[in-house]
Amino acid sequence: MASNPFSPVPPNRDWPRPDPTRVQSAALVIIAFAVVLFLLVQARFMLISLATAIVLFSLTSDAISFIARQRVGPIHIPNWLASIVGVVLISTALLILTSIILAQINTVLTTTLSYTERAPSAVADLFKWLGEDAQQAVLSSLATVDVSGYLRTLAGQASGMMQATVLIILFVGFLFAERVWFSTKLVNFVGDEAQADRVGRIVASIIRRVNRYLLVKTLVSLVTGVMVWAIAHLFGLDLAVSLGILTFILNYIPNIGSIVATGLVALVTYVQLADATPTLAIFVIVGAIQFINGSIIDPMLMGRALRLSSFGIIISLAFWGAVWGIPGMFLSVPIMVALMIVCSEIPALRPIAILLSREGLPEPETQAQDRPTIASAAE
Repeated sequence: MASNPFSPVPPNRDWPRPDPTRVQSAALVIIAFAVVLFLLVQARFMLISLATAIVLFSLTSDAISFIARQRVGPIHIPNWLASIVGVVLISTALLILTSIILAQINTVLTTTLSYTERAPSAVADLFKWLGEDAQQAVLSSLATVDVSGYLRTLAGQASGMMQATVLIILFVGFLFAERVWFSTKLVNFVGDEAQADRVGRIVASIIRRVNRYLLVKTLVSLVTGVMVWAIAHLFGLDLAVSLGILTFILNYIPNIGSIVATGLVALVTYVQLADATPTLAIFVIVGAIQFINGSIIDPMLMGRALRLSSFGIIISLAFWGAVWGIPGMFLSVPIMVALMIVCSEIPALRPIAILLSREGLPEPETQAQDRPTIASAAE
């Protein structure tokens, strides 16, 4: 007799059941990620300032330790005096840099308002080769864009830079005040001197790699910004200084920043000169400068310090850009470096470090042998 395909399943048949422990663990991971993401978004102003302060502290910590080891005749420079000097220098540099950026933003906004009327027609002329209908459609679309509204929004966001600068200075000051007791606190916190030494090595490795990345990036971005300023000045652009500073800042955003900076230089050239020939010339020259500095000189100076996956950098850039906006894009690579090093030291998370690394080798053996101890990380 043929079996009925619609007959109910016998109650005594065994079916695989999901492990309730795994389901519960997965649910807890999802909930924890959602809570952390919510906190990252809600406390973005404070967290961005704190992350920036930590980066600045790591950059200057070695320099302060070097100053503290010096002697002026028989007089030994105390650590607290070296820390005060470091905080004063960082505060002065941050205030000057913020003032320059705010002044340039004001210049850009003023100049952009004067170009608002002729910018849509100039951009629409770029599509003239597609026909008059396409050119008119582009012009009609640009006419609906409220440029002045966007500029007011940008000015409002820029006004918060000084508040962020003051908060960063406060964070850096407290970090320098606590740096003397870092080793002692770490040993007491972990409860095991060997484990504390391992954590100190990880921190020192993160600081060393992030410092190398930022120093090389600053040097290359500065040279690129000066070259772009020289080219823009040679072509007689009104915003030559602003374009050079903007190029310097945008080059800290990996991959995308140089493309945006090159496009902005070409756009400003075309809006001001309304001539395709110099626009094409400056686009080619600036593009060549960005390619040589970013794709040849930058990797040559960086060496194997980062060893980050290009795809991982794009993912980190997109994630932190969505969470923290433009500041998150600047901090995406230092955060990714820290994450890769931490994951490479934890056996359960090492696959993540392999995915984040460029060649599947997140920690070279030579660096693992030569990493400094916790004392050098704290000094």
